[in-house]
Amino acid sequence: MVNPSNMQKLLKQNLVLLLSVSFLIVSCSPKKEKSSVTGWTYNDPNGNGFRVAQAKEQATGPGLVFVQGGTFTMGATQEDVMGDWNNVPRRVTVASFYMDETEVANVHYREYLYWISRVFQEDTAVYNHALPDTLCWRSALAYNEPYVEYYFRHPAYNFYPVVGVTWKQAHDFCLWRTDRVNEEILFEKGLTNKKAELQKQMQGGGQENFNTKAYLLGEYQATPGKNMKNYKNPLTKQTPTNISFEDGLILPDYRLPTEAEWEFAAYGYVNQNPEPRKKEKGKRGEELIANKQVYPWSENVNGLRYTRHGSMQGEFLANFKRGSGDNMGVAGGLNDRAPITAPVKSFLPNGFGLYNMAGNVSEWCADVYRPLSSEDEDDFNPYRGNKWQKVDMSTGKPERDSLGRIKMVDVTDSESANRRNYQRGNVINELDGDSSSQVSYAYGQTTLINDHSRVIKGGSWNDRAYWLSPGTRRYLDEDHSDCTVGFRCAMTRYGSQEGNGSRTGNWFDKRRQNSRKQ
Repeated sequence: MVNPSNMQKLLKQNLVLLLSVSFLIVSCSPKKEKSSVTGWTYNDPNGNGFRVAQAKEQATGPGLVFVQGGTFTMGATQEDVMGDWNNVPRRVTVASFYMDETEVANVHYREYLYWISRVFQEDTAVYNHALPDTLCWRSALAYNEPYVEYYFRHPAYNFYPVVGVTWKQAHDFCLWRTDRVNEEILFEKGLTNKKAELQKQMQGGGQENFNTKAYLLGEYQATPGKNMKNYKNPLTKQTPTNISFEDGLILPDYRLPTEAEWEFAAYGYVNQNPEPRKKEKGKRGEELIANKQVYPWSENVNGLRYTRHGSMQGEFLANFKRGSGDNMGVAGGLNDRAPITAPVKSFLPNGFGLYNMAGNVSEWCADVYRPLSSEDEDDFNPYRGNKWQKVDMSTGKPERDSLGRIKMVDVTDSESANRRNYQRGNVINELDGDSSSQVSYAYGQTTLINDHSRVIKGGSWNDRAYWLSPGTRRYLDEDHSDCTVGFRCAMTRYGSQEGNGSRTGNWFDKRRQNSRKQ
């Protein structure tokens, strides 16, 4: 038997230990943050119910790398041998953003088509609209027929860049990718029920698929997951159907990069502004401004061979056409090892860690093409192609179309003019950037440059070295495709412009922290 006195002593010891642990937990629990303008406590069920998510930096989406923005000279860095006079050098600034590490590959685009075929089983038009044009390989005087049949679907070409995709198809791929990435984030966090959601999509005839904007507007009712109970509204004490954008989990849209973003990312100038040495801690890197770099690599201004000593000496740095009839060099000594495209991770990445920003395939940019865009665009985040839209509220609430997306309508002149912060003239449809002039561009009649011509950059496997310079620019109709044109996606960066990592963290925050310690 246990001695009663010993039992009593043991109970007292446990009680003291329990009280100590409880006090420690209470003392270590973080204080609830208060509003600095009203004094009310955030996230307080006994307060006004205002919920504030913990401050966090934007996460990096799948496939993306961080591109720290800055100023650079956009435009020609070599002689204008084509006589186009369409890339006059001009100093601009690009905000930080994210960009795909590689070009979108065949396997990625086939994943997109598979999803369409599974969700829109009864609507073959949606699938057919997304199919790349494999006939882009066909030539009357070349034996390219095997590429027509095999390039897009054979596993040997899984990680080769997808081609034969129009600008519109690339744009739609970005929309689809945004929704799938955000949907997967909600699955991983346990905020939606994956099994129930996938079943809903399969049985919804296409319209009941997850769409980010529809979800945030409450028009897509997701099945709550096991962790949604942690998101109770402090005011109503109820679990919301959907989380909000303010929770910081939903990523911004994947999209095509602007011409300025693409060109800036291609140069990889970050290599020329190294971080301070350890002994110089607290100082910043030098503000070096390079204006005459010709290609995405800085080791050799002539640009076509790796000139450092060692195993890489003499290696080509891009997939391009060296001369007439010379697509890959001589047997036994192939220079770029690719008669057509090469795998998306071929060659060395540039300063930002981006592959094939010169050669392999030219890439679609978001911009509408004009020869003198550099004379017109803003010097901060220059872009030509804006089209202002809003949610269609004609029925009194948002509605979804047959693809599950929120219906949008163009903003009218009168709506914009009545806004109190309206400052400029005709800014409703800036696709052409000069709509106020009432100029009409009749394709094939007055000019080949029109509101549907989009910028392509980077040069391809079938281009000479001139087109590999990021400053060069060409255009292609947004409904056309080619075996030399592919694409990669980008994403806007919100918050700190110096990134999330310790190496490129928010310098202003670090300096503020250091001053507090002192």
